[in-house]
Amino acid sequence: MTKSYSQLMKQIDVLKREAEDLRRKEVEGVVQRIKEAIAVYGLTASDLGLAGVVRAPKAAKAPAAKKAGRKAAVKGAAAAKYRDEAGNTWGGRGPRPAWLRTALAAGKQLSDFAVK
Repeated sequence: MTKSYSQLMKQIDVLKREAEDLRRKEVEGVVQRIKEAIAVYGLTASDLGLAGVVRAPKAAKAPAAKKAGRKAAVKGAAAAKYRDEAGNTWGGRGPRPAWLRTALAAGKQLSDFAVK
């Protein structure tokens, strides 16, 4: 059976809504993984090159092109092994966060920040 023009346009609208819903869900997952990585490594907006960056409106963003290849395995956030008085934490993996590097440069010892 041949579809009419109006039927195809309705189908396109339905598919566009489904695609946007899927995109929104995927973005939520990506944002969650980014937040976990920021917490694990103690990153700041400056570390990420985002200081002074103005966020574009969501409607203006185009969907990112998908890259071929395997997805990387997502590891959970490491338990905090080091903490300072301000509540900053570091799990001991990856580069040392700026707050810890600054404290160590000021003469503190890594053991001063160990979580007991």
